[in-house]
Amino acid sequence: MFIKTQLCSQPLTSISTSRRRASMAIHEVPLSSGPKAMPCIAMGTAAFPWPSTFDDTRDAILQAIKIGYRHFDTASVYSSEWPLGEAVAEALRLGFIASRDELFITSKLWIRDAHSHLVLPALQKSLRSLQLEYLDLYLIHFPISAKPEGPPLPILEDELMPLDISSVWAAMEECQTMGLTKSIGVSNFSIKKIEKLLSTATIPPVANQVEVNPLFQQKKLREFCKAKGIQLCAYSPLGARGTAWGQDWVMECEILQQIAKAKGKTLPQICLRWVYEQGDCVIVKSFNEKRLMENLDILDWELNEEERESISRIPQRRGNQSTFIVSENGPYKSIEELWDDEI
Repeated sequence: MFIKTQLCSQPLTSISTSRRRASMAIHEVPLSSGPKAMPCIAMGTAAFPWPSTFDDTRDAILQAIKIGYRHFDTASVYSSEWPLGEAVAEALRLGFIASRDELFITSKLWIRDAHSHLVLPALQKSLRSLQLEYLDLYLIHFPISAKPEGPPLPILEDELMPLDISSVWAAMEECQTMGLTKSIGVSNFSIKKIEKLLSTATIPPVANQVEVNPLFQQKKLREFCKAKGIQLCAYSPLGARGTAWGQDWVMECEILQQIAKAKGKTLPQICLRWVYEQGDCVIVKSFNEKRLMENLDILDWELNEEERESISRIPQRRGNQSTFIVSENGPYKSIEELWDDEI
């Protein structure tokens, strides 16, 4: 299945004529539960330094809708739900989209709200911020909880708590049954943690959002999720340079630089195309108009077998270790325990 996305019809000073094509087809994947397929390119809305200004976030999202993005990834902790909601309302007013149903909106349950009695109120709060009646996908942000009291961040070590996945997931299922979200899923879950969830779930998760890029390819996790009907969604496809956890490893990789030069593409385009070819939903993140366009310009070409083989041989290492939820006195006492040695 494909979605036809109309690109900007007005001249953009920094974008070449060759990139202002009449239309582009973004592949969509059906989800194991829920009525709507997921577009496989999403715009991420978490900005660093965190958070970005309201106007910058809203304006970037509105521009993204105008040029063809239809999937948007947010979270309560990102402080981007409100500007995303305003951008959607403005896009409807300006006629960039005919209805909210044209968009696929993902948000996430923050760890302070990862308690069975707080799931529904947290989702309802997100919907109010977004000015929406429903989400397309609601994810558990991390496989951990924290004491509910206090601001979203920082999370102190003595506030970390084990996630009661059975009761929290039951509350997520109830949200889907109520129609407040069309589908439910997880984020930053290892194979072992998904297996534990599946052992009690009535509605299986449709997606797992994790770090994926050519230097952390997640082959084992992808194979497992595919076998279970779980769609992998890839954040940090460029290594998250500029974030608190980001690294330069991806952008400085010589193999990727050589492929980009040979193909006449940018290194980010090589990374995004590689993730896209894995069948993952790739979450791109830029508020820059030119790069928003470039990130869509991965649809009418492909990597060849030699290039794919070269990328498959790149040494692997995890970038986002999420050390802020690792503590000697918490549920996860080491990085290895948090990720179940999937590092």
